[in-house]
Amino acid sequence: MGSQSQPLHVLIISFAGQGHINPHLRLAKRIASKGLLVTFTTTQDIGLRIQTSIKQSPDQDVGEPIPVGLGHLRFQFFHDGWDSSDPRRQDLLQYMPHLETVGRPALTDLIKNQAEMGRPVSCVINNPFMPWGLDVSDALKIPSAILWIQSCIVFSTYYHYHHSLCDFPTVDHPEREVTLPGLPSMSADDIPSFLLPTNPYTTLTDAILAQFKNLAKAEWVLMNTFEELEREAIQAVAKVEKVVTVGPLIDLVEEGGERARVRGDLWKAAAECTEWLDAREARSVVYVSVGSIAVLGKEEIEEMARGLRGSGKPFLWVVKESTMGLLPEGFVEEAAEQGMVVNWSEQDQVLAHPSTGCFLTHCGWNSTLETLAYGVPVIVFPQFGDQYPNAKFLVDVYKVGVRLWRGKSGLINRDDVEGCVREVLEGPKAEEIRENALKWKEVAGKAVASGGSSDKNLEAFIDGIQKCLVG
Repeated sequence: MGSQSQPLHVLIISFAGQGHINPHLRLAKRIASKGLLVTFTTTQDIGLRIQTSIKQSPDQDVGEPIPVGLGHLRFQFFHDGWDSSDPRRQDLLQYMPHLETVGRPALTDLIKNQAEMGRPVSCVINNPFMPWGLDVSDALKIPSAILWIQSCIVFSTYYHYHHSLCDFPTVDHPEREVTLPGLPSMSADDIPSFLLPTNPYTTLTDAILAQFKNLAKAEWVLMNTFEELEREAIQAVAKVEKVVTVGPLIDLVEEGGERARVRGDLWKAAAECTEWLDAREARSVVYVSVGSIAVLGKEEIEEMARGLRGSGKPFLWVVKESTMGLLPEGFVEEAAEQGMVVNWSEQDQVLAHPSTGCFLTHCGWNSTLETLAYGVPVIVFPQFGDQYPNAKFLVDVYKVGVRLWRGKSGLINRDDVEGCVREVLEGPKAEEIRENALKWKEVAGKAVASGGSSDKNLEAFIDGIQKCLVG
């Protein structure tokens, strides 16, 4: 195994969510480009949505390996037993144990089938949101890794919470600050909201913390970050886990080729975005998106709309189809000359466009890395979870933007939206913010370029797989 006639074969398993699919698929392409065979798997209902974006022709078999760099990428999906419209999918308390029940045997069969087909799996890279994947690879004696798709800072926070290694806010001490190795003290507002005593999403917290229960079965903890971004946190975590930083897992638009063509978008992007951006001045457009999960209420959508309109700046705003009806009546037509409202966009294409001046973002980790990799200033507007520490570091540490705060009512207001837009595009610190953003763009690009820190780490990881097989 690992000879020229039979390359190493890596199986990558992803949870069925947009925020999981993107980094896992991008890692799959990056590993394949190094000359390996990579099989990407997730549930069949999500796989069917991915297939439409990777077919080169109507009669192409998606199971056929796609050339990526020096290697190949193939797709093979498993059925989770529920119809795609089954409402139980939205309830993690029901879906997660069900997924494990059907996923364990399905994954076992998939791996055994690969061996029977003459392409045995050399390593399994598991999504830690499905920790049972490590149990499967361990039972089959196959080396394994996990891909952590949030920041190292957040990994450290959850790790210390799970193992009770430091004090966190409690009902009796809700304002307690958190101090972790290699990090500045963080207030209760700066840590993942799922760890707060007021957190209403306890099922999700349980799912997140379950990722650490069998982590010892993984040979490596791959992280979607880069050394230059989180050096102190990475050094601290590396004392307790075998950390391998391989990020930012971004398909840089200028790279082109098969890697850029094979995408994991679960929604159809508006085709007219690029043409609209082409007609705008350089660094003038406000791009607005709160991600694939968060949903703003009617009041906040109206305040956002009026604030964007009042700024006088051109804007491209992603509003989910399910919430389009919450926009102020006639807003899309009224603002047509100034802005465009779409249901989904190819975010990397938007951020790479020279007309994009800033990104009003929810601060999901994928979006955080993308805005850094493309050098775009930000207006941070976190909604839940790890988005709070991401927002803090974007503004206070990386110094690439400003924060849109909610008022005492718990809602944003139009004046603050307008003020943030003006501050980041033309305020006294606008030039400094832009320069910092461009600095991080250069650093991120070097990390994943040939010979960069993350590129070298990825090659060392691949060498490690080979050593596991011969040792």
